[in-house]
Amino acid sequence: MTPVSKSGTVAASKKTPSRIPELIAALASPSPVVRRKAREALVALGKPAVPSLILLLSHRKPHVRWEAAKAIGGIGDPIAAFALVNALKDRDGDVRWLAAEGLAALGRDALHPLLAALIERAESDWLCEGAHHVCHVLVRKRGLGPILRPLLAALEQSEPEAASPLAAYTALSRLCAMPRDTATSFVSKRRKP
Repeated sequence: MTPVSKSGTVAASKKTPSRIPELIAALASPSPVVRRKAREALVALGKPAVPSLILLLSHRKPHVRWEAAKAIGGIGDPIAAFALVNALKDRDGDVRWLAAEGLAALGRDALHPLLAALIERAESDWLCEGAHHVCHVLVRKRGLGPILRPLLAALEQSEPEAASPLAAYTALSRLCAMPRDTATSFVSKRRKP
């Protein structure tokens, strides 16, 4: 049982990885206050909490999956990219949105698993919608337009499942051929007068 104070918050204690099981359990609490406090504590713990949070992305309760996706996005560990890509197909739209936001925050680290999923499973409307959001953010904020604009165009077609696999494959090939710091240089060049 998770220690809860009279005010309904997770009992305060040191921020150590040993608290992870109690904080994970608190994410299933009926109290939104308890869940929020637990999520914030897990984000503060960072990477050690990620494996447990990844497991929660398949929980039967949507609010638990939502809390897990929100926490993973707040931590920003690239190890969670594959799990977030899978969460783009969650039956709950709010979970899918948080998964897309988490992937966008990961930047280039999210692209390999996202592009691989589009190559293999572009028939999922939810995956295509989430991928579109992630790619749109990365084009705007990370300077990856030369690689991702053709994929965005494919995802915007009336039947993205037909054109997206090839566009994703092309984007992945170009991404693998591009040095990691090239995306940063695209942004730097655009900012110069």
